[in-house]
Amino acid sequence: MAQTRVERDSMGELEVPERALYGAQTQRAVNNFPVSGQPLPPAFIAAVAHIKRAAAQVNLELGLLDDARARAIVAAADEIIEGKHAGQFPIDVFQTGSGTSTNMNVNEVISHLASRDGLEVGPNDHVNMGQSSNDVIPTAIHLAAAIQVRERLVPAMTYLRACIDDKAASVDDVVKTGRTHLMDAMPVRLSQELGGWSSQVGQSIERLNDGLKRITRLALGGTAVGTGVNAHPEFAGKVAQRLASDTHLEFRPNDSFFASLASQDAAVELSGHLKTYAVAVMKIANDLRWMNSGPLGGLGEIELEALQPGSSIMPGKVNPVIPESAAQVAAQVIGNDTAITIGGQSGNFQLNVMLPLIAHNLLGSIQLLTSVSRLLADSAIATFNVRRDNIEGPLSRNPILVTALNSVIGYNAAAAVAKKAYQAGRPIIDVAEEETDLSREELERLLDPAKLTEGGIPE
Repeated sequence: MAQTRVERDSMGELEVPERALYGAQTQRAVNNFPVSGQPLPPAFIAAVAHIKRAAAQVNLELGLLDDARARAIVAAADEIIEGKHAGQFPIDVFQTGSGTSTNMNVNEVISHLASRDGLEVGPNDHVNMGQSSNDVIPTAIHLAAAIQVRERLVPAMTYLRACIDDKAASVDDVVKTGRTHLMDAMPVRLSQELGGWSSQVGQSIERLNDGLKRITRLALGGTAVGTGVNAHPEFAGKVAQRLASDTHLEFRPNDSFFASLASQDAAVELSGHLKTYAVAVMKIANDLRWMNSGPLGGLGEIELEALQPGSSIMPGKVNPVIPESAAQVAAQVIGNDTAITIGGQSGNFQLNVMLPLIAHNLLGSIQLLTSVSRLLADSAIATFNVRRDNIEGPLSRNPILVTALNSVIGYNAAAAVAKKAYQAGRPIIDVAEEETDLSREELERLLDPAKLTEGGIPE
């Protein structure tokens, strides 16, 4: 049997693992919530430690905490932020809705680490000074999300966009059949098609950056119900300033602590922006799958890099595994957003009671989209080859090119030419030469696919 020691809290004594850095409250939560086996993400635990660190420094500055305890708390929090005690935060995501168990888990670990050489640092009286789980956990959600979006997700998205732009520049001379309703339409340049993807990614970056303006407004200082009871009047502002200095993000107290504790509107908004980006990822992934389809019986416009065998029974089969992975990530993020939306509705009176769920799903979406953005860039966009023969043949036979003749011979006459070309399977230019008074030279000019990608009225 594992060795244990006895810890005590306000409810009495409890055995905890001998080597655990946490105490009785953490162990009670471990016992109470054997639900998913998933603890909250490391980025969230680090955010709580950042809060404890900044709070100790401010409480020292305000004369509420002595120097020795403040320094000990800061040192312990730094160790957690560095990931040195990752196994000490075992509480399940699906715990008490306020996240009190996780707040106390961090408090207890810091207390244990800081109580050295005869110094007693209490988890409630010292580590949690001026705070409540009810303002710490919402603050940690905002802090962790802002850091992860700014430092990881946006750089990954920027990298993906640059990769798309580079690829677009390299294929600017490729003109292909456009498709609407999955049916042949007017021609487009492959670079224009990729440019649409780039714009989607770029606009998602803009949305996320705009959402950070609300995420950087913090709940800390509202304590239990939003009134700020037991917190120094300057505590909220000073902690926000320290967090801003530590992270180079513009954190500040929210203009209403009551809103910060009772709602998670900023997290719901940010999740919506993540969902929007997930939708863009899904579109890009599906376009890649369609363009790669075949290689003989599909469109076969591009050839994705062959990364692994595609079948346990069909030799030689290779599948578009990276776009498929990206599409699954997109689906998961969309599902996460639904859970976050439901969580955001659970602000009953003065407190939202689905905070751990929101933290888990929000940070999970950020992590998934960060990883898949780089995966798409490196293993799909940058490495696909264009199959020009499969593009040029269908383009030359595309009856929809006749659209360029509308202003010259009229819609009905152009439709008749298109139908005849389609039925005969002949190039549109050959049929148009037979059915109209236009010369071959004039038709070549009017029906030039590359020229038709430039817009305007053919002359």
